[in-house]
Amino acid sequence: MATLREIRRRITGVKSTQQITKAMKMVAAAKLRKAQEAIINIRPYSNKMAELLHTLAGKIDKSISPLLMERETKHVTLIIVTSDRGLCGSFNSNLIRSAVDFIQSNLTAFYESKKLDMICIGKKGNDFFSKRHYPVREKHLGLFSDLQFSSAKEIIQKVTKSFLSCDTDKVYVVYNEFKSIISQKIKIEQILPIPESQIDPGESKESKFIEYVDFIYEPNKEEILKKILPQHLNILMWRVFLESNASEQGARMTAMDNATENAKELIRLLSLSYNRARQTLITKELLEIIAGAEALKESA
Repeated sequence: MATLREIRRRITGVKSTQQITKAMKMVAAAKLRKAQEAIINIRPYSNKMAELLHTLAGKIDKSISPLLMERETKHVTLIIVTSDRGLCGSFNSNLIRSAVDFIQSNLTAFYESKKLDMICIGKKGNDFFSKRHYPVREKHLGLFSDLQFSSAKEIIQKVTKSFLSCDTDKVYVVYNEFKSIISQKIKIEQILPIPESQIDPGESKESKFIEYVDFIYEPNKEEILKKILPQHLNILMWRVFLESNASEQGARMTAMDNATENAKELIRLLSLSYNRARQTLITKELLEIIAGAEALKESA
């Protein structure tokens, strides 16, 4: 049985851990609010961009831009977006497992023939795939500590350049989409060539209105489309970064809240054990005193 000193030491240690997890929860909550605001701000712009692309792409020949054209897939690039730090529950492990499953179920031939390369954004993903000798072509670490639009733009421009030069024929991204503080959805999306689903605004009133109205474009639809497509990809990658960042903070906030509650319960159980051990020790000392007193009485 643990001594009173050992139990006290454990209680002190758990209380210190509880203070840390509570502080980390508060920090994650503050970062989450900023991340949510960023997502709310980018979504209207992204949706309007998709509506415009839907209008233009539906009225001209898509062959004018190689970014829209499907071709024979000989080489695939996979972008994995994880976090740089842990203590965020199953945020990274679930995403990495989904990426591995996707490779095994859809990209096995490319992986075995060395026609697959990977871009790891975040330390956790890079550590996992590098240690297991996956074909990691690039790694980008520390981006989420100071998230900038220029970082997303630089990465997608490199990927687009590889696609246009036929070094890769299809590009996928794996990331966590933010749903709520306690819910993140793992998404695996094709970003190049740009699929029809990305430029389809859905059944909104604005999209239905646009279908029946034609606009006058300057200089022309083709030139506007060529100009907008790279910008669409920039916004797409930036949105992926924002979704992943918000998901990470939500997952960390939830994990730290659970850890704080578990620490509270553990302190309660340890305090109960401490009181029982202390009561047992007091009872033992009383029995010894009574036994000693009885022995003195009999000897007298």
